[in-house]
Amino acid sequence: MLRLSALYRYPLKSGKGESLQSISLDKLGLDGDRRWMLVDEASGRFLTQRAVAQMSQLSALWNADGGLTLSAAGRTPIDIALPTRDAELRGVTIWRDTLRVPDAGAEAAAWVSEFIGKPTRLVQVPLDRARTTQSGYGKDDDQVAFADGFPLLLIGQASLEDLSQKVGRPLEMLRFRPNLVIEGSEAYAEDGWKRIRIGDVEFRVVKSCSRCILTTIDPQTGERSEDREPLATLQKYRSETDGAMFGQNLVNDGNGQLEVGMPVTILE
Repeated sequence: MLRLSALYRYPLKSGKGESLQSISLDKLGLDGDRRWMLVDEASGRFLTQRAVAQMSQLSALWNADGGLTLSAAGRTPIDIALPTRDAELRGVTIWRDTLRVPDAGAEAAAWVSEFIGKPTRLVQVPLDRARTTQSGYGKDDDQVAFADGFPLLLIGQASLEDLSQKVGRPLEMLRFRPNLVIEGSEAYAEDGWKRIRIGDVEFRVVKSCSRCILTTIDPQTGERSEDREPLATLQKYRSETDGAMFGQNLVNDGNGQLEVGMPVTILE
C-alpha cells in the first residue's frame, strides 16, 4: 500500500525546511510554501543556496497570519508581518520571470542583509501576483509561487534508499527539498505516474526534476560535499537532456488537506 510518509514546507525559498504532520493546499501548492524570497537589493535577482550556501542555515517559520519568523545561530529572531495591500512593490527576477511583488520593509531588509553579507531585500508573493508554471508543461493557468518551476515536488522513499546505496552512505531527504514523500512504491516508480490522489486531492505529475549543485549541500551543516555527491552519482545513471533527474514535479487540481499517513492512489 502506498502512503504519504512525510510532508515538508519551505516558507522561504532556499531556507530551511519544516517537517509537517498536516497541511492545507491552495492554488500554489502547500499553504505557505515558498511564498517568501531573498533578492539582491540592487538587481532584484533571487538568491538561493546555489550561490549563498549559508541560506541552508536560515530558519524561516510560517506564522498563522501568513507572516514569517526568521532565525539563525547567533542572531536574534525577527517576526515579519505579511505585507499589506498597500506595501511597496519591488521588481524581482527569478530565472526568466520578472514580476513585481510586495517588499517586507526596512527592518526585515536590515536583518537579512546582515545575515547574507550584502544589501538584500525580503519579498513575498500573494496569490494574485503568482507566476505561471514552466512553459510546455501542465496547463496554461497552472501557477507557482517562488518555487523554481512548479508548486510541488514528490520523491519516493525507495528512490532515496536506492541512491543512498549507490553513493555508499545514507542521504538526507532534505537534500532534495521535496514537499511530498511516498512510501511503499518501488524505486523510481514515480517516474511512470501521470495522475495520483492523496486523500481527496488529485495531482498531475507534469515533469521530472532536474537536480543541481544544491543537492551536495548538507542540510544540517551547510557544507558542500567535497566528492560532489550525490549529484555525481545521479549524473552517472539518471542523466537526461535536461540534466540529472530525481523526483517529480506536481500540480494539485483543487484545494484540500493533506496528512502524513494518508493512502496514495495511482490514477494513471
